[in-house]
Amino acid sequence: MLWLIQGKVVASRLREAEERAAQIVKAAEKEAVTGAREAKVEAKGMIVQAKADLDKEIQAQRAEILGLEKRQLQKEEALDRKVSTCDRRESELQKKEKAVALREKEIVDKAAETEHLVQERTKALEYAAGMTAAEAKAALLAQVESDVKFESAKMIKRIQDETKEIADREAKDIITRSIQRITRDYVSEATISVVAIPNDSMKGRIIGREGRNIRALEAATGIDLVVDETPEAVLISGFDPLRREIAKVSLERLMADGRIHPTRIEEVVERVKKDLDKMMIEEAEKILFELGIPNVNMEIVKLLGKLKFRTSYGQNNLYHAREAAYICGIMAAELELDVKLARRGALMHDMGKALSQEEEGPHAIIGGDFAKKYGEEPRIVNAIAAHHEQVEPICPETVLVAAGEALSAARPGARRETVESYIKRLEKLEKLAVDYKGVEKAYAIQAGREIRVIVKQEAISDAECAVLSRDLARKIEQELTYPGQIKVTVIRESRYIDVAK
Repeated sequence: MLWLIQGKVVASRLREAEERAAQIVKAAEKEAVTGAREAKVEAKGMIVQAKADLDKEIQAQRAEILGLEKRQLQKEEALDRKVSTCDRRESELQKKEKAVALREKEIVDKAAETEHLVQERTKALEYAAGMTAAEAKAALLAQVESDVKFESAKMIKRIQDETKEIADREAKDIITRSIQRITRDYVSEATISVVAIPNDSMKGRIIGREGRNIRALEAATGIDLVVDETPEAVLISGFDPLRREIAKVSLERLMADGRIHPTRIEEVVERVKKDLDKMMIEEAEKILFELGIPNVNMEIVKLLGKLKFRTSYGQNNLYHAREAAYICGIMAAELELDVKLARRGALMHDMGKALSQEEEGPHAIIGGDFAKKYGEEPRIVNAIAAHHEQVEPICPETVLVAAGEALSAARPGARRETVESYIKRLEKLEKLAVDYKGVEKAYAIQAGREIRVIVKQEAISDAECAVLSRDLARKIEQELTYPGQIKVTVIRESRYIDVAK
């Protein structure tokens, strides 16, 4: 019974469900119809809007295409105008080219005609002148060259005279003031030194048994000891002043000590060498202090000290360097140049002579290399290396060093030379002058300080005399070695002689 009731309930609920489902289906169908209508309406609206938008876009594209067509048409029209212009210009250019070609042909024809006329006239002129064009050209060039040489010689002489007058006046004034402020006493050193002895019996002790003492002294010092009949004196002979001084001082100390034998001689000589080294350094330092030259490398000081016992033509090199330094300093002050630089370069200019026996080459170059090695500045190195014109000067102080060195060396009495070399130098000086064309006689005067050249009046002009004096001076500089400077004087005179009867 229960299940029957339940079945009825289920059936009732099923019918209700079917009815609700049918209602829902009807409502859904009705809603679907309504939605479809609305969708159709909406779709139609969208289609209309899309069609309107498409029409607008088509119109815009059409307007743009029309604009592009219009611009293209304008460009084509402009291009047509340019093409037309180019065609017109090309036509004009072709006409001008034809005209130019015709003109060139006319010019070529006229040039050929002119060349023919020139050749004919040249032949006529050559026939009339009696010489070819090349000969006439050469003659004209020779005449022009001669005129130019003569005019240039006159101009050179005038400029030289004016410059020399001013320069000589200034240079003489500076040099005179410089030299007058320097006074130095030189002792002419020879190759022999004399050592005084207390009595003649000392000679026997110096010689020693079988001459062993004198041989030991000569071997230790490298000099010759001359013990002769000269009363109370022993002669020391040698070309090296330093060795002579070592031997002299050693002998004096040995005589004062009284112990003269080979071992003692060697000890004293070694001690004297060390003492002289100190003395040379002290002498160099003293001169450096006098000149106010600071900060000099000790190796350079030692080398300067060695110059004390070296001479050149009898002139002491160290005192010569000191004098040159003073002269350079004074001239530098007069010219408002670097006084310290000039003094430093002049003092060191000859220090290469202390090394010339150890190294090969000119002492100026050797000294310059030594100064460079021990830290001297380039201007000092140049002043040392260039004082004999073996390198080019790089500053005015270098020129002053060369001038100061020459002034110190050329001072009367500063140096001496042998009679033979002196005569040979004068003979060569005169021969250099006589070798020139147009020179009649030449005389070396003033101890070789001046050469006077007498020329033939008909063979050489006044302007050529100026050229001759300059050329001869350059040749003397190149081929002769001499202290100081040599003045070249060329004399040309006219003599007209008649006899009154």
